[in-house]
Amino acid sequence: MDTLEDLRRVVRRVDPGRPGRSRPEPIEALVGGALEETEHGPVLTVRREYALDHRHGEAVLGGAFAAAPALLGMLTRHGVPAGGAGRLLFLDTETTGLAGGTGTYTFLVGAGQAEGDRFVVRQFFMRDLNEESALLAALAPLVARADGLVTYNGSGFDVPLLETRFVLARRRWPDLWHLDLLAPARRVWGARFADCRLTTLEAGVLGLERTNDVPGAMIPALYFDFLRRRHPGALPRVFSHNLIDVLSLVALTAWLARALGAPEECALAPEEHAGLGRLWERVDLERSLACYRRSLADGLAGAEGDRVRLRLAWWEKRRARWDAARTLWEAAARAPEFDPRPWEELAKLHEHRRRDFAAARRVVLEAIERAERAGTAARARRELGHRLARLERRLAAAR
Repeated sequence: MDTLEDLRRVVRRVDPGRPGRSRPEPIEALVGGALEETEHGPVLTVRREYALDHRHGEAVLGGAFAAAPALLGMLTRHGVPAGGAGRLLFLDTETTGLAGGTGTYTFLVGAGQAEGDRFVVRQFFMRDLNEESALLAALAPLVARADGLVTYNGSGFDVPLLETRFVLARRRWPDLWHLDLLAPARRVWGARFADCRLTTLEAGVLGLERTNDVPGAMIPALYFDFLRRRHPGALPRVFSHNLIDVLSLVALTAWLARALGAPEECALAPEEHAGLGRLWERVDLERSLACYRRSLADGLAGAEGDRVRLRLAWWEKRRARWDAARTLWEAAARAPEFDPRPWEELAKLHEHRRRDFAAARRVVLEAIERAERAGTAARARRELGHRLARLERRLAAAR
């Protein structure tokens, strides 16, 4: 018997019921992709197209590309995208680790952009680590012709990692306008949800539930298993995970642009009105305060409601609208959890604006009692004690 295949033929004759082990389908066939030739060799590329009126959850993709540049500029500290929304590149990566650094590879990149009346997503995958140069060569033209990037936590992970891989491959990573949606997401939804993971926002904001999804923490291990065994295993689900991430970036951008530009057309929760107020505060104070007031009128409660009251009161104080500020401080002072700030402001209002030392003293005495019951930090209680002592001296001097 000369070869292993001869032995297999003998086994099949002895036990014809045992099928021979079939070779697994190549990964490109399973994910509907093809090998794309680059100057550095082939790379697996998967292309998906969507009409701009395609709905991802409850958001229409085209809304992201119709967004006014000024509204997009509100979502980041990088100003307004030079070419507007039409040439933005929506980018998401899957990597061999979550720590970053030169030893971390980006093995799958999903990049989507508008092309005419379509939104086109390209996914570049390296079947082995030696295909990295080909992946970067395929990605580079998309990045070069983009006017900006949209990512989720990309400023802390995806973009620095890709820049590192470009530099190591002796390529230049361009200095692009960048919208990292994690920052505005925390402002708008940080008080509404337990966390601001992309899947949380998909379910709570977009009305989208993933099925048969791969947890992100498992993805590096699945790729290393593929490298060892050369069997696709669960990798098609990783491609699906990455594709949904890219589509969700577009959908969230569309949602935020619509909520900022036409909030009356959106069914917004009180926490979302408050979050939009935080976004508007840097550029249009009156719209910001209107959002804060709307959130309270719609029933914003708890710690977030008190934070909004104190923020509103701060602006009312700056504009010398003392009656409005006092109403907000008094409401915040009634919160179940003791916070010394509204009490201090009420005491200062009576002492310095109204010259009513007795009223200020009553406020401070009640604040000290509340602070002791709540077990407030000693420093805050000392400051209230100093204020009380000063008020009592002023009252004694006025007698």
